[in-house]
Amino acid sequence: MVSTSDEKIVCSVGVTAYNEEENIGHLLEALIDQHLHDTEIAEIIVVASACTDRTVSIVREYMARDPRVRLIEQQERLGKTSAVNLFLAAAQADICVLESGDTLPHEYAVEHLVRMFADPTVGMVGAQKIAVDTPDHIVGLLSHLRLRMEHELCLEIPRLGEMIAFRKVFDQIPADVAMDEAFVEAIVVKHGMQVRYAPDAIVYNTGPTTIPDFVRQRRRNHAGHLYLKHKYGYAVSSIQNQRVMRVAFKEVIGVIKLLWVLFLLAVIEGYSRLLGWYDFAVKRDRHVVWDMAWTQKQDVQHVRHEAQQTAASNGSKRTSYAVSSASRAGTEVRVGTEMVDKGRPSAGA
Repeated sequence: MVSTSDEKIVCSVGVTAYNEEENIGHLLEALIDQHLHDTEIAEIIVVASACTDRTVSIVREYMARDPRVRLIEQQERLGKTSAVNLFLAAAQADICVLESGDTLPHEYAVEHLVRMFADPTVGMVGAQKIAVDTPDHIVGLLSHLRLRMEHELCLEIPRLGEMIAFRKVFDQIPADVAMDEAFVEAIVVKHGMQVRYAPDAIVYNTGPTTIPDFVRQRRRNHAGHLYLKHKYGYAVSSIQNQRVMRVAFKEVIGVIKLLWVLFLLAVIEGYSRLLGWYDFAVKRDRHVVWDMAWTQKQDVQHVRHEAQQTAASNGSKRTSYAVSSASRAGTEVRVGTEMVDKGRPSAGA
């Protein structure tokens, strides 16, 4: 039973995995080593779906190290929804944390997600996804741009995935639903509870590296969201085209501003070099005694300290928003602005 007084909020963590031998050990290590203050992980349940690599054996190694780690094996791969339902049937806590096996949580991710359930009106919370692969190719750039746009969209209306936490107000997800996070969101909203986004709960993943994989991922997600809207009448924020276009427009404006600044920089640099050539070739002035740029003469330590304070203040305000929606996307949105210390989570949710 979850308590919001002096007791910690207890949660069950579920990990769905299919052939994740490259990542599952690091993921379990990160979950075991979570920094917890107001929350407690009662169990870590890995559902391995017909894995043909070393995923199961790696999980068993961690089971021997930590009694909280449990394993459920599926002999046949029946989809993520089936795996999630096995986790729901086995989970003992009222609060469930669900994470994909190809991700890695930040050391405070579980704390920042689960502590929000101290508010009894909160039904679901989602983490911020950050791609760790370097965007040094076009598909990497597309993945990073999409996640940044998704983050901006979540600050307005939460659209959650990869790592979520929710109250167990349902027993299972229908077998025909492919987008489990979106269905949980729909159920939570139907129960009149809030869906919140926790930008300070970070979960890392890698994006596709080829255009076919990028298209394959986006195609299946969009088809699943359309089916959810068609059968269950719930539309996630990412298929509300007006909202997406508004976020995309902000990105376009940012690109235009960047191009303008680059053009201005090129003009000023060119003008400065022209003056420098004139001094060298015509005036024969070697500038042995500098013509000082007096605005540069400042107290460096003081300016550095002020810059750090400004950055910390902006960063805290940016990442401390708890965006909540108590009803279907498109209705009233309430934004909480609780301050969060990045080093240690606050006691309140």
